[in-house]
Amino acid sequence: MTDMQCVVDAKGILGESPVWDPRERVLWWIDIKLRLIHRFDPRTGEDRSFPTPEDLGCIAVREKGGLVVTMRDGFHFFDPASGAFAPIGDPEADLAENRFNDGKADRQGRFWSGSMHEPQTQAIASLYRLDPDLSIHRMVDRVITSNGLAWSPDSRTMYFTDSFAYRVWAWDFDAATGEIANRRLFVDLKDTNGIGDGATVDENGCYWITLAFIGQIRCFDPEGKLVRTIQLPVDMPTSVAFGGDGMDVLYCTTATFLMPEEKRARQPQAGGLFAIDAGVRGPADAFFKG
Repeated sequence: MTDMQCVVDAKGILGESPVWDPRERVLWWIDIKLRLIHRFDPRTGEDRSFPTPEDLGCIAVREKGGLVVTMRDGFHFFDPASGAFAPIGDPEADLAENRFNDGKADRQGRFWSGSMHEPQTQAIASLYRLDPDLSIHRMVDRVITSNGLAWSPDSRTMYFTDSFAYRVWAWDFDAATGEIANRRLFVDLKDTNGIGDGATVDENGCYWITLAFIGQIRCFDPEGKLVRTIQLPVDMPTSVAFGGDGMDVLYCTTATFLMPEEKRARQPQAGGLFAIDAGVRGPADAFFKG
């Protein structure tokens, strides 16, 4: 049995995008559909939330302070002290059915976020890279739902999935330029009965991905071999990130989105934030340098 506990019984709709801030020693995470940015302090147990004007995509901590976020209408800065948002740019202003989704900062200080087609029927979404100079670059196209973004600890490999392709791909990653090449299949998820969602890597280079609808986190070694499965008490895990002072706590966001009422009654902690003792550490999350 893996030791885990629900540390924030948020009763959320679509928790996502956990990211550890080593300076403040807190975990930031979001609820996309409740339009909230959360700040969880594990030392006190306090979970503070900040309202947002639109459905969220993902977040990262800025090196200069505050956060960088994506919402339905693109990239923004967010200042928690004032609650103010400042727009950066929207590369999909002409795609009314798209919104931004999963993403995070790479270790070189760029912020990546992928979009999704909200009805999830057309491959018209993309993965974008926001550089520190605030230029926006389309890196992967013909996507339905962007998810599973992560980088190997040595920053030589990038992982990414389109949830409805049921595959995780790997690319060679040029850390100096942020360019990607040599796309290849890393993990095939077609026979899992789950939907590949948010992901992270541990210090050994293993890739941890949440599988929504079947309540699992699966861990794959750098060769793509399944080495571990963690079963959660809820069906809808959505993303994972390592955190804590020792980077040895695996935080997992969850959802009640699309969950029937009778199932919610059987899973009272669904929509909460979980802390898991996975027995391994993760690399520190990166800051956006813009």
